[in-house]
Amino acid sequence: MSLTDFRTLGRSGLVVSPLALGTMTFGPGAWGADKPTSRAIFDSYRNAGGNFVDTADIYSGGESERLVGQFIRDAGARDDIVLATKFGFNGSASPLTATQAGGGNPNAGGAGAKNIHRAVDASLRRLGTDYVDLYWLHIWDGVTPVEEIVQTLDDLIRAGKIRYYAFSDMPA
Repeated sequence: MSLTDFRTLGRSGLVVSPLALGTMTFGPGAWGADKPTSRAIFDSYRNAGGNFVDTADIYSGGESERLVGQFIRDAGARDDIVLATKFGFNGSASPLTATQAGGGNPNAGGAGAKNIHRAVDASLRRLGTDYVDLYWLHIWDGVTPVEEIVQTLDDLIRAGKIRYYAFSDMPA
């Protein structure tokens, strides 16, 4: 298999490499890769023809998004890259237990509209772009009605901040 054996993502028209570059280890932290190592990984993936880069607001405290954004800008590759990022965490999976888990503001996590808007704007700033191609709900919060989540994500598509959305780590 080659990274240029492109395919559509699910039942969408979004064309991606068969393997995404996951960047959870970009930046400081227990599993972190420093900037030069992260750059080398990114460049190797791109040189092999990969176009699908995945990060999250929680990875290395946001540093992964900053590095990925910088690498994409430096490569002049924003139009070539399918950029994915995720939202949802605040020290706890559920906003109802966020303060007990040390997360502070219960509206700074979870899948409520207030947090989704806060999270996407913060991710766009860190990434240095005006949109992401794929925006993932990182983890189901067990609290927010699915109708609120879908409506909010649809609103972000209409606003031009995201192109597609997806769900991760949630019950069927």
